[in-house]
Parts: sequence; structure tokens; C-alpha cells
Amino acid sequence: MTRNAKINALLLLAVAALAVLPLALGLGDHKEEPFAGADGEAETAITELEPDYEPWFSPLYEPPSGEIESGLFALQAAVGAGVLAYYFGVRRGRRQGEERARQQQPAPGTGSDAGAGLPDEAVSPGHRA
Repeated sequence: MTRNAKINALLLLAVAALAVLPLALGLGDHKEEPFAGADGEAETAITELEPDYEPWFSPLYEPPSGEIESGLFALQAAVGAGVLAYYFGVRRGRRQGEERARQQQPAPGTGSDAGAGLPDEAVSPGHRA
């Protein structure tokens, strides 16, 4: 197993552990909504500390249900993951292209006129002028 494969396997295992451990250990069982978002938790804490608090801003769009809100959040995450994957793919492709270009460059001193003056049959296909 290569070094990169080991790192990828460990990262995959860590992500799986982050997803499964809270469920397996029963974290959040004592709450009414065990896996509510941070926004809801913050709103609850603020209203407990300061009941007269008024928000500075209001949402631009309020989804009609929690399912639509969750779907929009998942869509946002998918678009973000796609943008990151595209960026890393382009970056890797450029790096591979640069490596191939370096490998295809003639060795110093051979020049592009290698085989000049010889008939085409005597020159290998990679060194035609």
C-alpha cells in the first residue's frame, strides 16, 4: 500500500468515525432536538440571557419548511464540494502537464537539429526536425 493510499484510508476512517461516534455514544440524547444546528442553539442562549434582544438583520429568504432549508443547505455543500474538486483537479492536471513537458524536452546539448542532414528514415520519429 502506497503512502498516499494509507493517508487516504486514515482520512476516510476519521470521517466515518466523526459521523458514527456521536450516534453510537448517544450524544445529544438528553436534548429535545439532539442534532440541532448552531444557529438554533445560539438563538436559544441569547433569548435566555437577554429576552428583549432584537436581531440586527432579518433573513433575505425564509424557507417555508425545515426540509427545504435542509435541501438548500445540502445543495450549497454540494456546489462548494464541486468547486473545490474542480480547483484541485485543474491544479493536479497542470502539475502533470508541466511534468510531461519537462520529460519531453530534449536533453541539453542535443538541440532540435539532431539528425540534421540525415534522411528521414535514419532519424527516429521523436527527433524529426
